Amino acid sequence: MNRFTKLNVLLAALALGLWQWPSAVDAAAPGNPAVNFTDSVVATGKGFEIKRSQLDDAFVSYSAGIAANGGSIREDQRDGVRAKLLDHLIITKILTEKATSDDKAGTRKLVDDDIADARKSAPSPEAFEEKVKASGMTLEQVRARAYEEQLARRVLERETTNGITISDDAAKKFYDENPSNFEVPEQVRVSHILISTLEPADPLNQGVPPRPLPPEKKREKEKLAREIKARADKGEDFAKLVKQYSDDPGSKDKGGEYTFPRNQMVPEFEAAAFSLKTNQISDIVETQYGYHIIKGLDRFPAKHESFAESKAKIQAYLVEKDAEKTVPAYLDKLKADAGVKVLDSELSKPLPSATK
Repeated sequence: MNRFTKLNVLLAALALGLWQWPSAVDAAAPGNPAVNFTDSVVATGKGFEIKRSQLDDAFVSYSAGIAANGGSIREDQRDGVRAKLLDHLIITKILTEKATSDDKAGTRKLVDDDIADARKSAPSPEAFEEKVKASGMTLEQVRARAYEEQLARRVLERETTNGITISDDAAKKFYDENPSNFEVPEQVRVSHILISTLEPADPLNQGVPPRPLPPEKKREKEKLAREIKARADKGEDFAKLVKQYSDDPGSKDKGGEYTFPRNQMVPEFEAAAFSLKTNQISDIVETQYGYHIIKGLDRFPAKHESFAESKAKIQAYLVEKDAEKTVPAYLDKLKADAGVKVLDSELSKPLPSATK
């Protein structure tokens, strides 16, 4: 029930794979990047150059991401991955040069908000710091890299969607041809207090699930949960109790609230949530996470979303799909206009596409 990152789905989709690296990795193959101490220039363009150290840094970061998911880069994949990374660095440099002051201000706020959200959602301040440390960068380096990446994505979105319009008729046609896309399942909105029965997460071993508390500690947690439940039943402000006691970092700063359909939460939590009436407070609900006190806030019956409700989303989606078709040619033109030259013969082999 907690998240460390905030994803920008629209921009990632518009980038059409530009920021999505090859996934064909072999978890059993060795893949430690080689170190190159000659910081030569590997690519140039109008107003910029990219040094080998920048490419090496990108390769190390990418390799670390693969390793974090249990994989590695095979020896026969390295040249292709490095060429793809270099292409990405080149395009990012060109796109950021086209950024307006509004682009820069909006991106800076987006990155600052994402980092603030990640900090709030971390199990502890120490866990957040360890997460940053595990990336091999300082927080300011993370911020700077995220800013550059998001800025490039924002420019790409603006440049490729500019001038594309979707008529009401085209949007209605999509609506009529895809009725299942607009079925909204029954949902509930609840607030909850979690009294965790798990040991604190080990920030040095993020992949290791936290262990259950020993029995005597668990009994103490149950006693606390029952005391809080009694206070809530007597009418104490539930949001204040959430703020004071809840161990769920994903909802604590939002009044403990979640809105969700069936088959999204753990079964015990879901069953209790869907059984509650508005303002009703549940009995103690035990899950793998601990003891929950749940308050029903609202229920939304299943419905078929009307065209009026859906039109803006459909038009935005169809603009995105039309823009995707133009991205490869647009990126090729950007590089041609910038006079890009790759100076390392091992990195200058043609790529299938800048975005595939």
